[in-house]
Amino acid sequence: MSDFIGHECGVCALRLLKPLEYYKHKYGSFTYGIDKMHLMMEKQKNRGQDGAGFASIKLDTQPGERYISRARSKSKHTAIETLFDKIKTDIETSFEVFPESKKDIATLKKHIPYIGEALLGHVRYGTSGGNNKENIHPFLRQNNWMHRNLIVAGNFNMTNLQDQFQALINLGQHPKEKVDTVTVMEKIGHFLDDAVNKIYKDLKAEGYSKREASPLIAERLHIHKILKRSSKDWDGGYVIAGLLGHGDMFVLRDPIGIRPAYYYHDEEVVVIASERAPIQTVFNAPFETICELPPGKVFIVKKTGDIFQKKVLKRGENKACSFERIYFSRANDTEIYRERKKLGQLQTHEVLKAVDSDLENTVFSFIPNTSETYFYGLLEGLQNHLADSQKEEILKLKIPDEKALNTIFSRRIRIEKVPIKEAKVRTFISEDLDRDFMVTNSYDITYGTVKPTDNLVVFDDSIVRGTTLKKNILRMLDRLNPKKIVIVSGAPQIRYPDCYGIDMAKLKDLVAFTATIELHKERGNYTTLKEEIYQDCLSQPDSGEVKNCVKALYEGVSDEDISDKVSEILSKEHIKADVKVIFQSVRNLHKACPKNKGDWYFTGNYPTNGGNKIANKAFVNYYKGFDLRAE
Repeated sequence: MSDFIGHECGVCALRLLKPLEYYKHKYGSFTYGIDKMHLMMEKQKNRGQDGAGFASIKLDTQPGERYISRARSKSKHTAIETLFDKIKTDIETSFEVFPESKKDIATLKKHIPYIGEALLGHVRYGTSGGNNKENIHPFLRQNNWMHRNLIVAGNFNMTNLQDQFQALINLGQHPKEKVDTVTVMEKIGHFLDDAVNKIYKDLKAEGYSKREASPLIAERLHIHKILKRSSKDWDGGYVIAGLLGHGDMFVLRDPIGIRPAYYYHDEEVVVIASERAPIQTVFNAPFETICELPPGKVFIVKKTGDIFQKKVLKRGENKACSFERIYFSRANDTEIYRERKKLGQLQTHEVLKAVDSDLENTVFSFIPNTSETYFYGLLEGLQNHLADSQKEEILKLKIPDEKALNTIFSRRIRIEKVPIKEAKVRTFISEDLDRDFMVTNSYDITYGTVKPTDNLVVFDDSIVRGTTLKKNILRMLDRLNPKKIVIVSGAPQIRYPDCYGIDMAKLKDLVAFTATIELHKERGNYTTLKEEIYQDCLSQPDSGEVKNCVKALYEGVSDEDISDKVSEILSKEHIKADVKVIFQSVRNLHKACPKNKGDWYFTGNYPTNGGNKIANKAFVNYYKGFDLRAE
């Protein structure tokens, strides 16, 4: 991918269903669970590198013994390695002090940190809040009552943070920070406390002492009821994973399935994660044994090991994020690999049209590394086209001769590795000021691959800002002196901000938005239209139905007009070759990715009221010249 996009976060929850001795005997180590979590987090490293966190709970410990361990790291790019180096060091140090722990499980549980039966991991990319250690998941809400301890980590972004924050204040709380993770945890914590109090009152009425009541509270706690009360007013996309101090585990998915979650269980483990492929790899699990968590449901593993799902929220229309398929999730997932190839193949016709079907004088390449799968799909489409044209030419031959056949069969799709990503230049940068400087040096080219008479077609999975294309890639490609450069985007035009976890919150940063603004300026209606949309945004109600006023900007402007203007914007500085940008159509996106209908960043069709509010706020920020994220 040429443009940097802040990844969503990744979560993993793991519950060991057997006693710890079982894993020591079968796999040779008490750290079996930790090792699996390390691998799961490494396999989801693509989802965030701002930080990483890990927490574990030991079951059935004695009073006075620590049963919760947590570690977090904010070492950019090396957060996971740093995190597990610390965990490993702490465990080894503890074993040196208490060597008998290697043979006695009771001593191990008493003295060795992190080795527990319920584990929770998180890789972070921060779209809101700070990027210091205190903002790294999992978050911990501590209490001397075991059942009231709450650990939370998630892949989520709430669009109504202010409302949720105010709700906590109305409950009499004083939240320590105004970020969605804290508000979500405290909301769950409030209703958890309430549920524990009610159960204790019932048990007291039944004649149980406080000490006798404690284990019975764990049995009677219904986390799905707590989550139903907690999540009633949430607006956003979320997968929220949590552990209760006594050992219950839960993972809740939003009611329209914006954020992904998959689960697998056998007689040894239960695992829930943001992506399916890591589960397949780490646990050697067949594709068909891994299930997607239905939207609006919570997946629960009780302390007893009982596994079940409960409906928490009314399921809405499927609006799973299509960017998961386009970019975020790993392409080694069976379905995603197939869908990305299909997205590339569906652009064959437009690509051929852009080069006048002149395959003899066209070189094809892709921008490393996430575009590669799309490129294979495009090649399949081109090869099918070439085979059809060769067949037609053969059929036209009255008397086929060897020379004519050799000429026909000598034609090939010209594939070259033209752009090269510089491995030593890190572009995973969240600070806007640093990003432009770094991207200008993040790609190079292979010289001698293109002739001056050639078209050069280069595939990219998506174009967001166009910064890297404009400031680095196009300039480098132009040094090869092709007569025409065609940039093919596997994604449609990104016209609207995201508000559910992707770092695309400023309209002014989106090149498709900028192109549309330029078109209106050329047509002479920009000032009037800008004012109309601004006033319309201000007139929207604070509650109830809210419309996306930004849609008016794109009325009367065709996809082709915007694409042509994007081509002009990207190439107007020092580019000698003709440049054409081809975007995927929304129709083809849905054809290739039928399970992921969420397309609001392309169409403006936000699935929640909060999304429309964020879009309008983003336009107000643009109108006022504020360089701020719409939140």
